[in-house]
Amino acid sequence: MPWAYDDPVNRADVVTWLDGYVDAWRSRDPEQIGALFTEDALYRYRPYPGGRTLEGHQGIVQGWLAHSDGPDDWEASYQVFTVEGDRAVAVGTTRYFGTDEVPDDVFHNCFLLRFGTDGRCAEFTEYWMLEPKEDEPG
Repeated sequence: MPWAYDDPVNRADVVTWLDGYVDAWRSRDPEQIGALFTEDALYRYRPYPGGRTLEGHQGIVQGWLAHSDGPDDWEASYQVFTVEGDRAVAVGTTRYFGTDEVPDDVFHNCFLLRFGTDGRCAEFTEYWMLEPKEDEPG
């Protein structure tokens, strides 16, 4: 990973990690996915009581591969919001492409990240909101 073991995370490190996150998601390559997370990482993409948390390096890889997002079904863009010590917050959007009959689904995302000393993510928590469609109330 891009920084020394004892250094705090900086914006450039988090940008590099976010780019790797998108690349791994697109590739669906288990090694590329696994390289992002520590062996004991926690991945919360439904962080509420009864929500699902993926645990451990292999659990995260298996969880990612269980989803059927094709590499051309979506686009994503995330930016660093803030960084402090080993923690960062990123925000952005994920767009799943629709069809002529079905509009795109656009998600507004907020990621809470904590990094291990090796530069991999040790805790990932995602909050998201689905943008209303044009004909839906806001």
